[in-house]
Amino acid sequence: MTEVLRYTAFTTDPTGGNPAGVVLDASGLDDAAMQAIATDVGYSETAFVTGEYQVRYFSPKAEVPFCGHATVATAVALAERIGPGELVFSTPAGEVPVAVDEGLRATLTSVEPYVEEVGDVSEVLDILGWRADELDPALPPAIGYAGARHLVLSTSTRQRLADLEYDFDRLLAYMLERDLTTLQLVWRESATTFHVRDPFPVGGVVEDPATGAAAAAFGAYLRDRGVVQAPVTLTLHQGEDLGRPSLIHVELRADDTRVRVSGNAVPITEPG
Repeated sequence: MTEVLRYTAFTTDPTGGNPAGVVLDASGLDDAAMQAIATDVGYSETAFVTGEYQVRYFSPKAEVPFCGHATVATAVALAERIGPGELVFSTPAGEVPVAVDEGLRATLTSVEPYVEEVGDVSEVLDILGWRADELDPALPPAIGYAGARHLVLSTSTRQRLADLEYDFDRLLAYMLERDLTTLQLVWRESATTFHVRDPFPVGGVVEDPATGAAAAAFGAYLRDRGVVQAPVTLTLHQGEDLGRPSLIHVELRADDTRVRVSGNAVPITEPG
C-alpha cells in the first residue's frame, strides 16, 4: 500500500498553511494511480517522488508542472529522514534546487521566470465581481511565470481582497483557455509586504491558502515592472481569509534572475 504523508507548508502550525500530500516512493505508480491518490487525498496538490529526486505534482483534477507548497513539504519530509541540506528536484517545469536548513525551513529556487503582457481583463474582473476602478494602478495586470502561469491582479483595498466570491465554472473556463494555474490576487500593504489570494479552479479547489509557485511568479512580476529593486526580500501573507494563515518569503537577488521562495512545513499527521 502506498504511504501518503500529509504536511502543511508555509507555516509552523499544523492548522495553518496549505496542506499537501507527499509520496516519497512513487516509483511503482503510473499516471492513473498518482491521479487517483491525489484525488483521494483531496488537497490542492500531492507531490510524488518518482525517482532520484524526480518530482511530479497532481491536483485532485490534473497534473500541474510545478507546485511551490508541495515542493516545500516534500523537501522538509525528506530532510526529516535524511537530514537538512541541498537537493535538486527534477520537475516537469525544470530543475528546482531546494535547500533545507536545521530549522526545517525550505528555500526553493525557481526555474527561469518571465512576465507576459495581458490585454483586456474585463471578462475576468466580471467573473470576480471586481470593478476596474478597484484595481491598483501601480500594479497593472500581467501574467507571471516561474514554473507555472499566474495572472496577477492587484486591488487598492484590503476589503476588496477579503470579499472574494466568484463563478467557479466561468473562471475555470477562462483559466483553461489561457493556460493559467491560479490567479494571484494582491493587495500591497507596504513597499515589501503583500497580502495575496489564489483561486485555483483548474485544480478543483476554490482557493489555495498558500501558493509558492504564484509567489515566485509574483516576485518576477514585481522585478520586471520595476516595483522593487533587487536585492530585496518580500513578505507575502496568504490564507488569512480562509482561517489558514500562511507566511511566504520571496527573495530577489541582484546577480540571479531566478526567484527564491522560503517557508516552513510541518506534519499534519505523524509520518509512518
